[in-house]
Amino acid sequence: MAGFTGIRAIAFDLDGTLIDSVPALAQAASAALVDLGRPACDVHAARGWIGNGVEMLMRRALSANVVPDPTLSPELLERALDRFHHHYDAHLDQGSPLYPGVANTLAILRQRGYRLALVTNKPARYLPELMATCGLAQHFELMLGGDSLAERKPHPLPLHTVLNKFDLQPEQMVMVGDSRNDIDAARAAGCGCVGLSYGYNYGQPIAELGPDHTLDQFEHLLALLPAREETVTL
Repeated sequence: MAGFTGIRAIAFDLDGTLIDSVPALAQAASAALVDLGRPACDVHAARGWIGNGVEMLMRRALSANVVPDPTLSPELLERALDRFHHHYDAHLDQGSPLYPGVANTLAILRQRGYRLALVTNKPARYLPELMATCGLAQHFELMLGGDSLAERKPHPLPLHTVLNKFDLQPEQMVMVGDSRNDIDAARAAGCGCVGLSYGYNYGQPIAELGPDHTLDQFEHLLALLPAREETVTL
C-alpha cells in the first residue's frame, strides 16, 4: 500500500472514525423526540442523520428524514435541542466505544512523530469529558468542535486553523474521517484525505467520494504513515 510522504500532522474526525457514537446519540435524540410527544427513532435511522452537528441531527430527527423539513419552527427546534442536551449530558460519562485499534494506533502515530488534532462537528462542550472518558485526550494537541469556530466541516476553516496552529502547509497534513464532510473539508483545504468505510456516511460508500485512500480498519493507517521519529515520549 503506497503511503503519504512529507506528512507531519493528522487531523481526525471523531464520530464514526474514532468512536461509535451512534448508540448514545440515538438514545438522546429518541428521548428528546418522546419528550416532545413524537415517536421515538431507532438506531438504524439515527445512523444516517449523524455528521453535521447536533442541530442538524435534531432537524433530521424531527423530520424523520435525512433531508430536514424546511418548515420546522425555530421554537420546536430549540425545544428539541434543549431536550437532546439534557439527555446526552446525563449519559456522557458512559462514553462511546472505541473502534478496534484506535487507541493503539494513535499512540504509535504519536510515537512516530506525528502531531494529532481532533476536528469534529460535535459541540465543543462535550469534548473534554468525552475524550477523557474514552482515554484519548492525551493524544491530541488541539481539539476543535463544531462550534469552536465560525464555520464547521465541510468548510475548510477548521483545517486551516489546525495548519496555522501547527505552522504547516496543507500538503503536510492529512484528514482522516468517515464522511463526505471530512473528504470535502480536506479537498477544500488542500490536504490529503483518508476515508474509513465503517462510519456513518449517510449510507453512501466513502470510496465513491474519491479519498486518497479508503481503509476498512483504523490500524491500516500505520501502513500509510511511516515513522518520522521514534524518539517522541508517550
